[in-house]
Amino acid sequence: MKAPFSVQRIDHVVLRVMDLERSIAFYRTVVGCEVVRQRESLGLVHLRAGASMIDLVSVDGKLGSRGGAAAGKEARNVDHLCLRIEPFDEADLLAHLRRSGVVPLGGAEINFGAEGDGLSLYFPDPDGNVIEFKGPSVGG
Repeated sequence: MKAPFSVQRIDHVVLRVMDLERSIAFYRTVVGCEVVRQRESLGLVHLRAGASMIDLVSVDGKLGSRGGAAAGKEARNVDHLCLRIEPFDEADLLAHLRRSGVVPLGGAEINFGAEGDGLSLYFPDPDGNVIEFKGPSVGG
């Protein structure tokens, strides 16, 4: 049976975080997101990530507390979040992460994504959520 709609893109992803201000700073300076709205009564911050949004909720806030204990090495919120970026220059990305005090989980590798195979680089956010920066498709 065909669905009466077609998926266009990821609209937003919501991550539960232990320190909301630390995570806002990380997603602004390291990932390049912009805060577009804060809803303090919910412990929720909306960040613009290109055409999509990343929402952060404090684990001790009204929304975040519904999810139980905070994520950690043995209990993560998600496996990873992939953000398509351009340009993808591994040396520049590694230097940017290093300046930000972030240690990548390895070097860039070719991985499959929505646009096909392309280089990607993985690194953790302050709560151990893994972020993937994905470059354009290689070879067409």
